[in-house]
Amino acid sequence: MHIQKGVETAFPGIGVTEGIIEPLAIQREDPLLESLKEEIIHEIQARYTLERIKDEPLFRAYRDFFWSVGVDPTKTRPASEALVRRILAGKTLPTINTAVDAYNLASARSGIPIAAFDAGRLSGDLTMRFAGEGEEFVGIGMTKPVILNENQVILTDAEAIIAIYPYRDSDATKITIATEAIHLVACGVPKVESGKVARAYEIAVRYLNRYASVPRKNER
Repeated sequence: MHIQKGVETAFPGIGVTEGIIEPLAIQREDPLLESLKEEIIHEIQARYTLERIKDEPLFRAYRDFFWSVGVDPTKTRPASEALVRRILAGKTLPTINTAVDAYNLASARSGIPIAAFDAGRLSGDLTMRFAGEGEEFVGIGMTKPVILNENQVILTDAEAIIAIYPYRDSDATKITIATEAIHLVACGVPKVESGKVARAYEIAVRYLNRYASVPRKNER
């Protein structure tokens, strides 16, 4: 991924770990994945409390980044924090498909937001840049586009905006049962060590290999 100089200058230390995961055989659900989900839920409940989650240094780093690009993290949570908060509030985690569920669990366990795109729907290389005035974006679940602010950081391919970094992916490139290859991106921001981002990526790859790939692998 090419990160434009202006973004690197404004946010020293911003960076990603990324790669292509294939071949995939995504299913609606998998009982073994549900077992892993319960394991991670118990782990998170033992590690955090809902009252103090905002003060955890890792989540604080993403909150600080959100404030700096004009996004209120008390209303729009960083993706990993949103998953952890959902668990701590006693709510069920969504079941989308085995690929999305797998990397969501990696995000919750690691605390690192993870973006994922259907590689077959991408065009050319990815770029991280600032949005231009008036650019529009349609994220997963949106019924109409939002107008972006100039200071928002986005990811694009050669033709379109594919994500508002690091919290909302494009509806056009979302992962479905038909997806055969995923472009996976673990998202780092200033004050988050690159090693933590790399480890989150490795966890997500391991889960995808076990629960969404063919042939299924036996590591966990």
